[in-house]
Amino acid sequence: MNADRPEQGMDAVSRLSVVIADDHPVVRAGMRVLLSQDDSLEVVAESSTVPETVETVTRHQPSVLVLDLTMAGQSSLPSIPDLLAASPGTRVLILTMQEDPAFARAALRIGAAGYLLKEAAAEELVGAARQVAKGATYLQPAMGARLAIADSGAPGTAGDAALTARELQVLSLLALGHTNQEIARRLYVSVRTVETHRARVRDKLKTETRAELIAAARERGLLG
Repeated sequence: MNADRPEQGMDAVSRLSVVIADDHPVVRAGMRVLLSQDDSLEVVAESSTVPETVETVTRHQPSVLVLDLTMAGQSSLPSIPDLLAASPGTRVLILTMQEDPAFARAALRIGAAGYLLKEAAAEELVGAARQVAKGATYLQPAMGARLAIADSGAPGTAGDAALTARELQVLSLLALGHTNQEIARRLYVSVRTVETHRARVRDKLKTETRAELIAAARERGLLG
């Protein structure tokens, strides 16, 4: 459900606008109260599904989108490029329970400005929202440590670096079973372009079967 706050005059204009996207009403309510206590932040809307979030961000053009990684069983990761295209001035701050560094790596690579676990202290969420709104990148220290360990020692983790944001979108849609024609319509590109992206994804990830594509997409947090 989308809940818009009414206009509050010139004071609201000077604040950094925030949209909260999470499918749990209690979590959204808690974040609204927390963020609204900071004089520099103004929560302007909420959303609970991926399509609703795209619509809400397009309408409000917020400074910051606080985005859960999974809403109503659907991964929000593939939507990040579309969200940024719809609202270029919006900075995306991921707030999630997903501790796997692969999720953080994928989110940051396709355009997120920050990654924060829901176990973080309230003050850290407020500080992270302010930092990303000002153009900085925020990675929770504990997650940064996990990411560094994974990058230094885990085989295969560096493979994500080769995938572009568009290739991650194509990977996600392929894993969900969409045809080249369906992907072309969803991404507003030609079938030939999809075929090119598909070939690059298979080459970079060394995948041949759909089962391997699904596994690769799941490892990168692209499936709900």
